[in-house]
Amino acid sequence: MDFTFTEEQQAAAEAARGVFAGVAPDGVPSPALTRGAVADDFDRALWARLASADLLSLLLDEESGGAGLDAIALCLVLREASKVLARVPLLESSAAAAALQAFGGTELKSSLPARAGRGEIVLTVAANGRTGHDPAELAVTARRNDTADAGEWVLDGVQTMVPWAYDADVVVVPARTGDGRSVLAVVARDHEGVALAEQISTTGERLGELRLESARIADRDVVTADGAWEWLRALLTTGTCAQALGLGERVLAMTGEYAGKREQFGHPIATFQAVAVQAADRYIDLRAMEVTLWQAAWRIASGAPGALPASGDVAVAKIWAAEGVRRVVQTAQHLHGGFGADVDYPLHRYHAWAKHLELSLGPAAAHEEALGDLLAAHLLG
Repeated sequence: MDFTFTEEQQAAAEAARGVFAGVAPDGVPSPALTRGAVADDFDRALWARLASADLLSLLLDEESGGAGLDAIALCLVLREASKVLARVPLLESSAAAAALQAFGGTELKSSLPARAGRGEIVLTVAANGRTGHDPAELAVTARRNDTADAGEWVLDGVQTMVPWAYDADVVVVPARTGDGRSVLAVVARDHEGVALAEQISTTGERLGELRLESARIADRDVVTADGAWEWLRALLTTGTCAQALGLGERVLAMTGEYAGKREQFGHPIATFQAVAVQAADRYIDLRAMEVTLWQAAWRIASGAPGALPASGDVAVAKIWAAEGVRRVVQTAQHLHGGFGADVDYPLHRYHAWAKHLELSLGPAAAHEEALGDLLAAHLLG
């Protein structure tokens, strides 16, 4: 079996490293230094460079100007992005565009994905539900209104913690129909019946509580294909795991550099057994995060069967990512001592971002529960 990445996947990662080489984590706005949101917008200059490098269209087909790559390639790029705390909606916009291309109707396929791939518009996804703990598709109801001339859907409900909600042009909203099906509604941010309330994440970034009150969405802007939301949710979760891995790898590298220079009793603290053991434990965490990430990404990309549905592999990856990234940054703070909390040093930024990633799309406990349900429904052995 060959576990190496393809040339195309490696090329995407290399292109990402080139684009992100100029991003300085020290320059990322700090939530410790700012009241409220750290910025009014994401890094538009970096977004333009990603578009120029064709990294916003990785998952799109050639007809839409894309590279036709898969979830593994996107995760490789996201891994590099999180190492420098890149303030861009790369995951949300890429995943939404790919879902619309794969499952959307003719009009959606021919319009939004290509424009998103060129960076002309920004997409995001309302994936956290009403409270951040409930399934997102249950937070909004969707009912048909066939009395309208061209047919439409009426949406009501609330989605919390929508990333980049104030910056995106379009929000993809999962909703539940009366007969228990999940649909995806493509909603313009300024659409009638849509309102936003500001929320602030631990990173200091501005999120949005999306309120839908009898929002009327045209038939052409609603994806009703079976499995569309499940596929998009799995891709978003796996991409979040990739971000956690990249962040954890950079934090452990920072810790190694610091421990090799910081001296106590005339010796670098890296030579002390207690320090080395803690660093080794975190290295093991990262390797577990990595192997479970690529397993999940491969299941999504290949559609290969397994003992459990692909959602089982995604749950395992998210459990390791949530717990692992938390342990990595906690150990880093401990080994850095007071220096880790210094606002002139970037570690406190990584800590804030790690907490956000840990809880994004559900903490480890939520995915442990989902995995338990899968194991109960699919007896192994």
